[in-house]
Amino acid sequence: MPMRNIAIWAVVLVLVMVLVQMVGRSADPATTQRGPSYSDFLDRVERNEIESATIQGDTLFAVTASGERFEVVLPPSDTETVGILREADVNIRVEEPSEEGNIFLSMLFNWFPLLLLIGVWIFFMRQMQGGGRGGAMGFGKSKARLLTEHHGRKTFDDVAGVDEAKEELQEVVEFLKDPSKFQRLGGKIPKGALLVGPPGTGKTLLARAVAGEANVPFFSISGSDFVEMFVGVGASRVRDMFEQAKKNAPCIIFIDEIDAVGRSRGAGIGGGNDEREQTLNQLLVEMDGFETNEGIILIAATNRPDVLDPALRRPGRFDREVVVGNPDILGREKILKVHMREVPLSEDVDVKIIARGTPGFSGADLANLVNEAALLAARRNKRRVAMQEFEDAKDKVMMGPERRSMVMTDAEKKLTAYHEAGHAIVGLNMPQHDPLHKVTIIPRGRALGVTFNLPEADRLSYSRQYCVSRLASLFGGREAEIIALGPENVTNGATSDIQQATGMARAMVMEWGMSETLGRVRYENRSYEAPAISPDTSELIDKEVRSLIEDAETTARRILTERRADLDTLAEGLLEFEILSGQEVKDLLNGKRPERPDETTPPPSDTPSSAVPSTDEEPDTGPEPQGA
Repeated sequence: MPMRNIAIWAVVLVLVMVLVQMVGRSADPATTQRGPSYSDFLDRVERNEIESATIQGDTLFAVTASGERFEVVLPPSDTETVGILREADVNIRVEEPSEEGNIFLSMLFNWFPLLLLIGVWIFFMRQMQGGGRGGAMGFGKSKARLLTEHHGRKTFDDVAGVDEAKEELQEVVEFLKDPSKFQRLGGKIPKGALLVGPPGTGKTLLARAVAGEANVPFFSISGSDFVEMFVGVGASRVRDMFEQAKKNAPCIIFIDEIDAVGRSRGAGIGGGNDEREQTLNQLLVEMDGFETNEGIILIAATNRPDVLDPALRRPGRFDREVVVGNPDILGREKILKVHMREVPLSEDVDVKIIARGTPGFSGADLANLVNEAALLAARRNKRRVAMQEFEDAKDKVMMGPERRSMVMTDAEKKLTAYHEAGHAIVGLNMPQHDPLHKVTIIPRGRALGVTFNLPEADRLSYSRQYCVSRLASLFGGREAEIIALGPENVTNGATSDIQQATGMARAMVMEWGMSETLGRVRYENRSYEAPAISPDTSELIDKEVRSLIEDAETTARRILTERRADLDTLAEGLLEFEILSGQEVKDLLNGKRPERPDETTPPPSDTPSSAVPSTDEEPDTGPEPQGA
């Protein structure tokens, strides 16, 4: 790389020098002093105007008595000029002519067109291939990076929460360590393993751990690195990548985001992409063609397995599919312990509680959670990360950062308090509802307030009773506004609640088969195709969805009317304390005031307000359930 840059800069420097010389020689003739003719020079010698002369080859440089300097070209084979100068008593000097400068400039002018063409060609080749490996001559070379894992080696100890995936890949590790163990029984190791799962679940880390466990070279490349603007370049890079792998076998090739090059052929508008399809064809041939690639195992990762070409997933190619999903509560606990190794923790940190409070988190989310907690502790000038930092970091990740600087009027605070209290009261009085975790009227993210519920365990399925309870809780905020402040004072704060409730109700009717009227049929309605349902069925679906929502509103209204005293108590508590945990809410409803010895919270009415938040800021009720 340095030698290539030096060569390019040398060519540029030569071109600049040539241009400067050309500009100097093509200067304006009007500003250049020209010497007299040879006859005029002889006349001036006769008039004794010349004081000294220097002869260099065929050129004479004269200096007059007044200090004027000029040059005269002598006649060929001149023998008389020196005698004339001697008779006029002119001081004469003779010097050897300098040929080096003229030869150098002559060579530059002769080679200038060729050098210019070479420079332009190198420039455009570098631009077209994006600075690929090997410079201008490495256009079709592979961009795979070889990691020998001398530093930062990863093993299965660094990967947690995906025990089943590690078991699937342990076979690959054993084959790379001892191939004869399988070969003497006629067994063949899968040539490719496809890691499938949502973003952030650790697919790349798992591939590196396989290479680290087997202690073999690890080639890493992205699917988009194969695709270029010229047809055939991607296929050439695939061939070069396998050639490199053969030289380092046994080894592992890891292709991240393989869906960028492995999409189904002939799909999409216009019938497909020639460059991508040729690259895919070459990859298929290299994986299972006439030539055998012993000791080369291909591992690929994607979160879109549905778009991959069927030929890529058949036996003999990516014939082993390893699902790397979001971890369960035990997996989250193990992942947290891995990321907490380098973090000094306080004695009050309970990893099990943190794992329980982070359902649906991926490995990347948990790593971010630990990092946010460490940053909060550093910001607070603590030497150890306490449980409070993890709770604050979890709230920040789940619900957004607090916006305490946002100024709200007393009326808006009161409305937000009743809105969030309505969500909490209805949720506490509905069967199969997730336990209440926290209620706050401090603006977070785009919400003016948040009511957050956490399941006691990972919820893998939803019963109809749970969905009905969730719908009623979603409408608890709007119904509380109507009961406490009147229907004419309701706001757009329930926009997110209505959106979530409508989505869940439609899923119950159209996808989950929870409508007795429509039966166990899955209905679809795609706007880019012909309608999959008839107008009569569509009308019936709308009636069923509306019926579910109206029942949820009626249930929420009934609970809040019966529990009006609890609604007022909780709203007043939120106005005073701003943040209440689930246990503090229950204590407050039982007549026990929350104890805050380390806090002095002034009454909200003592704080003047002058700013009104945007109508885009809406109270939210926490994350939407999966599948809704």
